[in-house]
Amino acid sequence: MSVPPRPDVPRHFTTFLAFDYGVRRTGVAVGNRLLRSATPQPTIRAEGRARLDAAEQRVRQWQPDALVVGVPFHPDGTPHENTARARRFGRQLAARARLDVYEVDERYSTTEALAAGAADADAGAACVILEQFLRSIE
Repeated sequence: MSVPPRPDVPRHFTTFLAFDYGVRRTGVAVGNRLLRSATPQPTIRAEGRARLDAAEQRVRQWQPDALVVGVPFHPDGTPHENTARARRFGRQLAARARLDVYEVDERYSTTEALAAGAADADAGAACVILEQFLRSIE
């Protein structure tokens, strides 16, 4: 697999809110560039418009500089049905929040979160996604 390009993230962006999109649950984490760490937040347990409303509420609460959305792929890197769903969620949230959205390949994030002892696999996966993103930027 090739190394993804480093995202072009403005240096003044310091706070990020990450989402691990799922059909029934969406994990959430908040983190910052300075510490390069993430903290889990309560998982959103809603679908459709209610999920977007809840995500938008988290954006208002945390007032991040940008958003990070985990995008799932098959182990070989090919997209699947949830790839398109996660990307659509990111686009819809970007339009509502008027913030940049950065995508992160989230393969194995839930497995990694569970291996690290996460009490909430979805929020733990959002932390893994955000910390991966934070390590990828300068």
